[in-house]
Amino acid sequence: MALFSAVKDGTVKLEPVMKLKFIFHVFIAAILIASLSPLAAQSAAPAIDKIDPPNWWAQMPSPMLLIHGEHLSDAQISVAGRDVSVEKTQASPNGHWVFVWLHTANAEPQTLQITASNPQGKAHTDFELLQRKPASAGFQGFHSDDVMYLIMTDRFAHGNPSNDESAEERGKPRGWHGGDFQGIEQHLNYLQSLGVTTIWTTPVYKNVPSLQSYHGYSATDMYAVDPHFGTLADYQHLADALHKRGMKIVLDTVPNHVGPASPWVNDPPLPDWFHGTLAQHATAKGDFKSIPDPHSSWQERRDITEGWFANVLPDLNQENPVTAQYLIQNAIWWLETAGLDGLRIDTFPYVNRAFWQQFHAQLHALYPNLTTVGEVFNSDPTITSYFAGGAEHDGIDTGLYTPFDFPMYFALRSVLIHQEPMSKLEDILRQDRLYPHPERLVTFLGNHDTMRFLSESGATPAELKMAFALLVTLRGMPQIYSGDEIAMSGGDDPDNRRNFPGGFADGQQSAFTPATRTPEQQQMFDWVSTLLHLRSQHSVLQSGEQQDLLDEDATAFVFVRAADVSHGCDGKERILIAANNADQPRTITLNVADTALTGCSQLRGLAGSEETPQMHNGTVEIHLGAKQVAIFSAS
Repeated sequence: MALFSAVKDGTVKLEPVMKLKFIFHVFIAAILIASLSPLAAQSAAPAIDKIDPPNWWAQMPSPMLLIHGEHLSDAQISVAGRDVSVEKTQASPNGHWVFVWLHTANAEPQTLQITASNPQGKAHTDFELLQRKPASAGFQGFHSDDVMYLIMTDRFAHGNPSNDESAEERGKPRGWHGGDFQGIEQHLNYLQSLGVTTIWTTPVYKNVPSLQSYHGYSATDMYAVDPHFGTLADYQHLADALHKRGMKIVLDTVPNHVGPASPWVNDPPLPDWFHGTLAQHATAKGDFKSIPDPHSSWQERRDITEGWFANVLPDLNQENPVTAQYLIQNAIWWLETAGLDGLRIDTFPYVNRAFWQQFHAQLHALYPNLTTVGEVFNSDPTITSYFAGGAEHDGIDTGLYTPFDFPMYFALRSVLIHQEPMSKLEDILRQDRLYPHPERLVTFLGNHDTMRFLSESGATPAELKMAFALLVTLRGMPQIYSGDEIAMSGGDDPDNRRNFPGGFADGQQSAFTPATRTPEQQQMFDWVSTLLHLRSQHSVLQSGEQQDLLDEDATAFVFVRAADVSHGCDGKERILIAANNADQPRTITLNVADTALTGCSQLRGLAGSEETPQMHNGTVEIHLGAKQVAIFSAS
């Protein structure tokens, strides 16, 4: 450029021909330089290859579209349709992304045409504005009268061979084993015979090409079904099949993060789409105590809500209102597309609570009966209760229907397997006052992130039977991890995610039918099925109040469930549950004066015992064998 200036001002003399050659080369150089500039990168016709969401509905809030393609930064976006317009747009500097806010408040169902145009050309794509599903299509919510069954889709049952991986992949502990939606649907009779009313599947998002992502928690496309599980139509068919049986379906949703193979990681739609970048980010901390602590620092809280989970999973920035709207719309899209009844929300505390307030407010405005359960992996009720909806903390109500009852999970394993005092159960239950709705808590013995109950050191089938009896009769809604009902074992991840016996051509004897179950499998299945059907027949076990009658004992725990525990027997149903965790039989003597059993005269065995204990002068004796739970009807 200095030589060019010297030629212009005459300080350097060139022959006319040389001067023409020089000017020519400078001209060519200028073209080349311009071709490398961001502006020149856009000097081509726009292209559109993807829109999120892929469709929307009339009679819903107007959508924000995220369009991906090429040469979009200088493109004008327009929409052709009746009573539809573009309110505003926002494009990424590299021209790969453009956000488009449509106005559809008065529009009827129709096919819209989205156009991106610049001086070099145009790109068109259709966008469907659909009719919403009727309320009868789902959206029921789950409640304490339900029984939820957790299915890791890839490990439950193989139904369609067309989506299988190689035999080598299927043999890997962290490989894709072939379970799919059709496999689940083929075994709904099994689930109903067990007593299940609601299934929760691990995420259905597309995870390809993430390696070892059979679990579904490493999304690469939040608007697509992973092809290993089947198609979107297969998932919708599964939901319809469940609804026809009077059952419900819950989707595992993950607004906290995406997978490391997401295209966003190296090409985010906005500079602050994530908390941090691949090259520079914090690692999420899993100790949540600083969030409810009014004296903790901002930094301590940010280490939880803004870090990348396991230092691997890119953390979405919900403080960005555009990212927040994208995630809320994504949940709405899945709910409406499949007629879902509820959501299980992964890594709940890792997301700022203000987002959850917004999330639930918008979802409940569209689906008043929708319920959600959040994963708060912590043993302390003072922490888990802080995230429950129905109460404000620091001016924020998360709107969450309920968290999982992780404190009770830890307590049940502690007392039953590790022989801690049974009074530890009451230590958890007395803190129910911290929850706006303790009756909603989702109780469980284990899930896909924990060692199987029977693989804990020292655990026995008798203790697992006790655990199930308490799970089914305590306040809240029980959740069962697929396979626990047939006494499956399995250590830490991935050993706790073994194939369900009979769901795959892997040589295992099928546990789906009585004729092919082992004696151990059949015994546990019969016990769990008996308990679940007993629960379905007695409303007080589903939604009744709970009164603890013996809660300071080292080896015994006794409680009663009734619609109203404020007074004694009044002709209405009362159910007594007595548990003996000792290694030898024992007799429990109860004084029932001034309890919910006052005035009752006898107990009739419903499960675990055929005894009919009589009450004399306000006391009753219950004889229990070693490691036994007995359930009685009181009258």
